[in-house]
Amino acid sequence: MSASPHILIVEAPYYTDISVALKEGAEDYLKGEGVTFETVTVPGALEIPAAIKFAASSGSFDGFVALGCVIRGETTHYDYVCSESAHGLQVLAMTDGLCIGNGILTTENREQAWVRADRAQKNKGKDAAEAALSLVRLKHRFAN
Repeated sequence: MSASPHILIVEAPYYTDISVALKEGAEDYLKGEGVTFETVTVPGALEIPAAIKFAASSGSFDGFVALGCVIRGETTHYDYVCSESAHGLQVLAMTDGLCIGNGILTTENREQAWVRADRAQKNKGKDAAEAALSLVRLKHRFAN
């Protein structure tokens, strides 16, 4: 780990207003911690683990923040996206030792998503960034 960790925020902006709130929460937290970061976007939550895997191979990032939102619809697609995106992140954390904060919201409706994304309410973007940075620091501690 460098003197100041460098974090990659991977954002799936399918629901733009929710995505913006999540990203602002994550960015505000990282700036407050004096952490540098970059942001990339991907089409949807299923693409987030792949983007993290690609970026991790560069060796440029100490940790990752996954941000997106999946809202239940009329089909089972919701179940697959929720399960597979979370599973993909967990595999990367466990097998590749990556420090990932999971901020992919999985909700029943837009109102629940907004409460979780809004910085004045649950601020899950901040929580995901905080989790990633916490893991970066823990990994560094055990590496020394």
